[in-house]
Amino acid sequence: MKTDKKEKTIKKSWIKNGIFLAVIAALYFTGLHTEVIGFAQRGLLATGLMNPNVEEITQVRNNENASETAPIADLIKADLNLKMIDSDGNTRTLEEFEGKVIFLNYWATWCPPCIAEMPSIKKLHEEMGDEVAFVLLSFDDDFEKAKTFDKRKEYNLPIYAPASNLPAMFQSSALPTTYVIDTKGNLAMTHKGMADYNTSEFKDFLNGLK
Repeated sequence: MKTDKKEKTIKKSWIKNGIFLAVIAALYFTGLHTEVIGFAQRGLLATGLMNPNVEEITQVRNNENASETAPIADLIKADLNLKMIDSDGNTRTLEEFEGKVIFLNYWATWCPPCIAEMPSIKKLHEEMGDEVAFVLLSFDDDFEKAKTFDKRKEYNLPIYAPASNLPAMFQSSALPTTYVIDTKGNLAMTHKGMADYNTSEFKDFLNGLK
């Protein structure tokens, strides 16, 4: 009897493991595993622990602007000579958005943290897209994957692909990475890693850069 029970337990365990592996394989081969992991990571985003410290950044910028020993000229100028291709196949540059606050985000469809933060960027874009220039730069091998993903998720975000080598100041080995440039062309923020950008603090930060 004990042997039969043991065999049944082992059989059930194998069945459970088999189902689990089958689900994992299905998610992997359909590419949905990235979205599942990204969805799970949104719980971490909800804590706010991953968000950039925009209050500290604002304080530092204000001190630099007000200090005689560190005038605004000492702030880092952004290299706007970044060429990219838009979803219609047109070549564009960051220079076109000069005079506006620029939200530049690196992402890819295979990057779970990128997928995790995308809904917050969508909401931020819906609210501030007329005031802030959004540039979502895809690092997918095939730009069509990025365009298909954006359409399927109904994000309707302004997505681009790199059209040349990135300027040195915008080279990053991390995905996602986000840069914010103020209306005077100064690099105001660099954040490596995911974040929840749809917060009142971050919106106030962007408004303060105008």
